[in-house]
Amino acid sequence: MNRLVPSVSRAIAHVTGSSLGPYQSAVIRIGFSATWLLFLLREFPHRQELYGPDGPWSWSLGKQLTADNGAFSALLWSNGQLWFEVCYLLAVVSSVLLLLGWRSRTSSVLFMVGVLSLQNRSVFVGDGGDNVLHLMAIYLVFTRCAQVWSLDARRVARERAARARGERVTDRLGPVLWVGLGLVLAAVTLGGRFDTGWLVPALLWTVWAVLGLWWLVGRFGPTSESRTLLDVIASIVHNGALLVIMVEACLIYATAGWYKIQGSRWQDGTAVYYPLQLDYFSPWPALANLLSVSGVLVMLVTYGTVMVQVAFPFTLFNRRVKNVLLVGMMIEHLAIAVLLGLPFFSLAMIAADSVFLPTSFLRRLGGWVARVPFVRFGGTGRAKPVPAPESVPAPESVPAPESVPAPESVPVPVSMSESAPDPGPEPRPQSPSEQEPQSQLRSPSP
Repeated sequence: MNRLVPSVSRAIAHVTGSSLGPYQSAVIRIGFSATWLLFLLREFPHRQELYGPDGPWSWSLGKQLTADNGAFSALLWSNGQLWFEVCYLLAVVSSVLLLLGWRSRTSSVLFMVGVLSLQNRSVFVGDGGDNVLHLMAIYLVFTRCAQVWSLDARRVARERAARARGERVTDRLGPVLWVGLGLVLAAVTLGGRFDTGWLVPALLWTVWAVLGLWWLVGRFGPTSESRTLLDVIASIVHNGALLVIMVEACLIYATAGWYKIQGSRWQDGTAVYYPLQLDYFSPWPALANLLSVSGVLVMLVTYGTVMVQVAFPFTLFNRRVKNVLLVGMMIEHLAIAVLLGLPFFSLAMIAADSVFLPTSFLRRLGGWVARVPFVRFGGTGRAKPVPAPESVPAPESVPAPESVPAPESVPVPVSMSESAPDPGPEPRPQSPSEQEPQSQLRSPSP
């Protein structure tokens, strides 16, 4: 009991004192926003058939369905073509902003609105990966997903460096965004557009109010207890959302694996063969035939898929085994993308799997990517050491005056004058030409 209490206290302090998994949350932010962005760009020529007001699933049918199930979709606020194009464009822009990590607290909300609006408009369009993306878009709102590898992290580092130099930092864009989005949200609410349920509008208003409170506390009390309390609450919410994402990924694999066990085709080891024979699931027929002609290979892939999916949730407590199965699942999804022509489903699942990647690997991966020309990641948000003000060299145009001789006309060597003051009762004043090397020794100039 004496050992249990300190352990629990340390665990609580660890959870409430910091936002865990900064690299994991960053990689799922990049993964899901990139997946959604690539999907929108890929389907841009077909956007009218998928989500347009005159598509096969018409606007009136979508309106009836959302009235029954209470789903949210901003596309159903109007059946005009201009409104549809604006919503689609905003979905693309929000994906780019979240991918870059620009104002992630705002862009994550806009990203969620874009995903829900398009997917709830036509619920029969998708390949399974849309369900994962649908859930993760909501979870990302509650995470601090831009602590690293983002423009937000770079902006925070610059602001901290400016404060360390004694400069005043003022965020003018944040309040403008907050006021503008608040006016839009108020107009939509007063206009009665949120007529399908209370959950999404309550979430939007809550996030809007919290962002305003966060700015006020950071502006007028950056070191107060209120700011500390907000940091603790934000860390708890972030860590809870990250845990939910992990549990969601485990549930997906566990349910998929146990359902496969109950199927006769998975039991006899031939389930993988049949999708490879379907024309609309075979973008590369020659490659699919190369796999399907070997009965042993089909059996190994079938049984291996079931074993990996069922066993993965139980391997989280063993890091080495977990990493091996994680690599196996990612390879499996890459094979699904190539052999079955489901790239966006595979990208969504790989992004969900990335939450389990070890931090050491992600840090090395970020270092490798940062070496690519024209690629620079934002840091962790920590400012670099700031040089002291006296390290700034004197202007070259001002000539340094001649040094004043020491008392009693005793010559002082230059090395002594640069390393220590004169031990006499009245130290001689030093010239700027002699002070400059000292300041450079104390604090190197950048």
